[in-house]
Amino acid sequence: MGRPPTKPVTLKDGFYIEVRNKGANAGIKIRSDNKEAMTDAANEYKKSKEVVVLGEHKKGKWVTEQPATAKKSKAKK
Repeated sequence: MGRPPTKPVTLKDGFYIEVRNKGANAGIKIRSDNKEAMTDAANEYKKSKEVVVLGEHKKGKWVTEQPATAKKSKAKK
């Protein structure tokens, strides 16, 4: 065992989807080179998994707007 990594994770340029099991909080990100490949992968995984389309990542920033997180705040009455 070594020390934990200190460098932040950097994503490559491309189109991303997040795939997770139904009802799970965390999933994995899958990168595609073009939008067509991303939509094909999303359609394939939708058959058995929950898919969130994250959009395009370029030069360290998200080009397309990321979807809002699924956190639900409970309002106290």
